[in-house]
Amino acid sequence: MLTLDKIYQASYVLKDVIRPTELMAAPNIDSENNIFLKAENLQITGSFKIRGSYFKISQLSDEEKAKGIIACSAGNHAQGVALAAQKNNIPCLICMPDSAPISKIEATKSYGADIHLAQGSYDDAYDDALRLQKEKGYTFIHPFNDEDVIAGQGTIGFEILDQLENIDAVVVPIGGGGLISGVAFAVKTLKPECKVYGVQAAGAASMSEARKCDKIVSLDEVNTFADGIAVKRAGDLTYELTKKYVDEIITVTDDEIAAAILMLMEKQKMVAEGAGAVSVAAAMFNKLPIKDKNVVCIVSGGNIDVNILARVITRGLLMSGRKTSLTIALVDKPGQLLGVSRIISECGGNVVAVDYDNGDPDMDINSCFLKITMETKNHEHIEAIIKELEKNDFKIVKERT
Repeated sequence: MLTLDKIYQASYVLKDVIRPTELMAAPNIDSENNIFLKAENLQITGSFKIRGSYFKISQLSDEEKAKGIIACSAGNHAQGVALAAQKNNIPCLICMPDSAPISKIEATKSYGADIHLAQGSYDDAYDDALRLQKEKGYTFIHPFNDEDVIAGQGTIGFEILDQLENIDAVVVPIGGGGLISGVAFAVKTLKPECKVYGVQAAGAASMSEARKCDKIVSLDEVNTFADGIAVKRAGDLTYELTKKYVDEIITVTDDEIAAAILMLMEKQKMVAEGAGAVSVAAAMFNKLPIKDKNVVCIVSGGNIDVNILARVITRGLLMSGRKTSLTIALVDKPGQLLGVSRIISECGGNVVAVDYDNGDPDMDINSCFLKITMETKNHEHIEAIIKELEKNDFKIVKERT
């Protein structure tokens, strides 16, 4: 049974290992609530996972440690287990999906772990880890469906309650459910009136589907760039705890996650990975069933792959109306581009790319399509530019926002 005593024990074990991460007000986040950020992206190894993995490994017997440990992870649990194993001088093998970001694979290796890459998703890495455990006799460290791991993650709940007295809700990312299980248990036990909301990527909503079906389900596939929460099947232990202690589970799209990452970078000077930003995305896009409340969003990790960061930023710009493309049908004659660019400039837009096409079979012989990519302030700004162009008899045939 998970108890407060076990979480207090975890807090004691972890006090010289982890950082008690800052809880910071985020008034720059455009939301219907007063947002505070619990910055676990600034934790050792770049995510909250070190809490659960280190505490779990601290509770192993000498016999279990002597066997060596094995774990499966998309990257963050891998780093937590690897660092904990290194500090305790325990041999360590981590199974990771071959789609895991190279940065996370290399970071895990840097803590001394051996890596086994599995073809497919996290769940395929999990299957490989169980097979290797049986073959080699390793001690398995589950990333979420384990009482000690959950207790370690629950220490975040203690910290939040200590850091903010007038708290109305906590918003927590969900993959397999270990983080929200520990946080929700701690928060609801000590402050039952506080709401706890979980957030999943819409393309990997295994816990949300389990809640809807009133039983654990396995998704056929997961499709999200938030690799840290791309889990096809929730744990049985985490499902039961979530069902008991979590008020509601919300989903957000990848575009909404990208917008949240961009906003955190620009407004909070904070780098978050996709899994870490889902809680903020839910608050930004007003998906929480509350208003004008003090809400803590756990930013669970910051280990974003720099190779996709540019794409994430671009999607975030599009989602927030900071960048858009317009395709305009024109009579192909001199001065048309000048007229379009003048209107955009006078409206405060900034043209960054122009593409000219006079070969489309759907257009008139004497016409052309002009695709303009421009930087804008927001969606309202885009609409103002479109109205001004149309007022000057320019025909918009396509808009990308």
